[in-house]
Amino acid sequence: MRSQKKVFTKASDRIRMEIEEAIKDGSLLPGESVDEAELALQYDVSRTPVREALLQLQAQGLLTSLPRGGMIVAKMDLQQLLSLWELLAELEGVAVRLACQRMTPEELDIIVRHHEASRKVAEADDVAGWQESNLRFHELIYRATRNPYLRQEVLRMRTRTGYYRRHAFAALGQIRNSFEQHRRVVEAFQKGDAESASSAMVDHMRPASDANGLTDFIVNLPKEVLAP
Repeated sequence: MRSQKKVFTKASDRIRMEIEEAIKDGSLLPGESVDEAELALQYDVSRTPVREALLQLQAQGLLTSLPRGGMIVAKMDLQQLLSLWELLAELEGVAVRLACQRMTPEELDIIVRHHEASRKVAEADDVAGWQESNLRFHELIYRATRNPYLRQEVLRMRTRTGYYRRHAFAALGQIRNSFEQHRRVVEAFQKGDAESASSAMVDHMRPASDANGLTDFIVNLPKEVLAP
């Protein structure tokens, strides 16, 4: 029984992580159904580890149960989305401040070199390349915080808002702006100015730099991915 339970735990973790990754990268969109029976067949397991994985994702706010059974990828209304996005921006600001205070010279050098290498991606307007480079930039910062719990919470928030943030990014064409915003964070790191670095990151993570940009983001959001 003990070994069987261990197998179930491993299977549920694998299923949970893969569904979470699908939500994060946009393979599963807000409102799409997640079928327990299909997942059991896909992973060649009983429904027990699938159910465990889905309940964990529901507890994280990534899935929502339907009144008649089944689950879908959670939708958010605008108030929920903007509130979560605001919180994510502040948490990213905390991460940057801690990273600035705690990073080693070697870690700073890696961040600076990564930022400089991303210039070509930004100049080429390579959306896929920039998304990969951007994630790497933020991950280097999370590691420098020396706080795995903060990293875990930030990544959870990024997953929950991922589709909406990617949509805003694509709609508003922000690659070169993002590169310049990263530059301000990096320059503050080089000066050891934790507060300026934090402020620059909060600005970077906002959905838009002004009211017009926010309006453009809202009107371009597909209605089907928003909760009523």
